[in-house]
Amino acid sequence: MMNMKQKHLLILILLVVLDQLTKVLIATNLKLFESIEIIHGFFCITYVQNTGAAWSMMEGNMIFFYLISVVALFIMWQYYHSDESDMLGKWSMVLMIGGTLGNFLDRLRLQYVVDFFDFMIFGYDFPVFNLADVFLCLGVGVFVLSFVLEGVKKHEAK
Repeated sequence: MMNMKQKHLLILILLVVLDQLTKVLIATNLKLFESIEIIHGFFCITYVQNTGAAWSMMEGNMIFFYLISVVALFIMWQYYHSDESDMLGKWSMVLMIGGTLGNFLDRLRLQYVVDFFDFMIFGYDFPVFNLADVFLCLGVGVFVLSFVLEGVKKHEAK
């Protein structure tokens, strides 16, 4: 029987593998900027290479992205192992570490991040993203939820 840390590690590995597998599938089956419409006028799979962060901010600053990824991974790892991290906090770190590792591996291996989820939302062409980005956003959401619930518990205890 696996303990919780082993389960978290297994999920973390699965997240990174799933992220990397989807990126390889996209990069090997689509040409750069090629797009497959999934839902007309709303959702496409579009292969892009991002050398920056969200919205292509700070394009080409790979050294910065390497450093910030390593620092973020260290901080998330420390928080995961801290006494302040409750179960939701630990799950949030698993998601965020998985997302950070997925994009970090792309940057190390390719010098860019493979993105492919392409949404048009109310006429706005939302920045193209990938599974690692989804994991990061979900992790942040779970992290915020854990703080809110902890605050509610403390307030109710008064």
